[in-house]
Amino acid sequence: MIQNFPFYLVLIIIIVLLIMLANKIKVAYPVLLVIAGLIISSIPNIPVVRIDPELIFIIFLPPLLYEAAWTISWKELWKWRRIVGSFAFIVVFLTATTVAFVSNYFIPGFSLALGFLLGGIVSPPDAVSAGAILKFVKVPKRMSSILEGESLLNDASSLIIFRFAMISVATGQFIWHEAALSFSWMLIGGIGIGVLVGWLFMKAQKVLPTDANMDTILTIVAPYLMYIAAEEVHSSGVLAVVSGGLLLSNNRHNFLSTSSRLRGINVWESLAFALNGIVFMLIGLELPEITSGLEGVSIASAIGYGLLITAVLVLVRILSAYGAVVVTLIARNFITVADRRNPGFKVPAILGWTGMRGVVSLAAALSIPEKLYEGGPDFPQRNLILFITFIVILTTLVVQGLSLPIIIRKVQLPEYDDHLPDDKAEDMIRRELAKLTIQHLKENHNELLNRSVFLQQIHEKWKGKVEEESDVKLSAETKSAYLNLLDVQRAWLIEQNHDEKQYFDEDLIRKHLMKIDLEEERILLVH
Repeated sequence: MIQNFPFYLVLIIIIVLLIMLANKIKVAYPVLLVIAGLIISSIPNIPVVRIDPELIFIIFLPPLLYEAAWTISWKELWKWRRIVGSFAFIVVFLTATTVAFVSNYFIPGFSLALGFLLGGIVSPPDAVSAGAILKFVKVPKRMSSILEGESLLNDASSLIIFRFAMISVATGQFIWHEAALSFSWMLIGGIGIGVLVGWLFMKAQKVLPTDANMDTILTIVAPYLMYIAAEEVHSSGVLAVVSGGLLLSNNRHNFLSTSSRLRGINVWESLAFALNGIVFMLIGLELPEITSGLEGVSIASAIGYGLLITAVLVLVRILSAYGAVVVTLIARNFITVADRRNPGFKVPAILGWTGMRGVVSLAAALSIPEKLYEGGPDFPQRNLILFITFIVILTTLVVQGLSLPIIIRKVQLPEYDDHLPDDKAEDMIRRELAKLTIQHLKENHNELLNRSVFLQQIHEKWKGKVEEESDVKLSAETKSAYLNLLDVQRAWLIEQNHDEKQYFDEDLIRKHLMKIDLEEERILLVH
């Protein structure tokens, strides 16, 4: 390990440079990282990168899921909950089932249990890959919201299938009523434990005298504790992290200080950046280790199996996307749906083509033990499953990842999002904040307003007469009044975010909340 440390440092530098290149040429960085890993792995005498399979999930999944839960819009997730739920659970199950029967029929030596194991591994699309691509092209907000929401939950459903398939392979039997009870506990227990641990962290950070550094460390510890606590009682660690992360994210202004929120954003963006980069590089670097273990199957046949499973995944997802539209159009006559309009044939086609595989599939495949049990026989078809998973990831990343931006630019997607256009929303938020600011100053600090130069400047600024603020020393009373005003503005923005009648995009609301946090930090530094 120590002798290879310079190699790992060089890998980090290569990852950063490749991501810079990807941003420059407007290509999703996972594509370049996987290809680079392949090239590096073919260089003679390169150290073989090995990670303990038992540590794959615990190292990468909790922080990546937690960061995703903090960045997603709960309002959007709830609005599109039906289609998100159908893609995250029903479509994943259909995909895993289809893969199970296809692999059982076409791949020699593949039992149905092994087919479900492979299906559980390759069924969840990767959010990081889709997100990296969509930032270069403009898509309707609804599509990005659905993809983000799906990515949070499909990992849980696929890993539940993976776990049951592992048990079936090891024991040679599958008892349906026990599986149903276990499945229910994994869902309910996972969500409950995540919410409980999140609530405890929220209360602790609110009551204890923590600072920004301590709060940031606690946010890093939280997802690991949620995941471990849930897994220890045999429920879903993924759902625990997602539910706990959503709870803390939506209450961040209640228990975190301004400094903690601002510093935490920077730390988590850097951490997620590093972990995602390392994982996608690992996908390419693992190829020699995977191919060396293939026995009784030629490389050509293994590649063929991988391409077959990839075709199945793409076809099932596209058909499911169109199926979801048909079901929604029928269901709108009986229940309330998020949008009653027909999205046409373009949106489902694009949604179906966004099924790149990545981090979770790699982690699941690598976590398959080498032995069925300690001292027992080798795990059947382990290396073939790893190789097929690798081909699926590589093919979907390269083919779909490179073609998706081109297809989106060529296809004119319908523009009928419910959000106000960004420019109109910006103007409306500024006008409403200005009215609120002037009214609050006059009603609560009128006497101080006549005495404080700083508050007079703020008053004039929000009236539209933007002036450069003079470098004046603020009295404690003036500073307190201004901080109170920022709290009022923050509360109004949070209220607007929960008001469906005033449907601002949550990303825009968060931008203005960050501006207020930055302004509060600036004022706190003024003596």
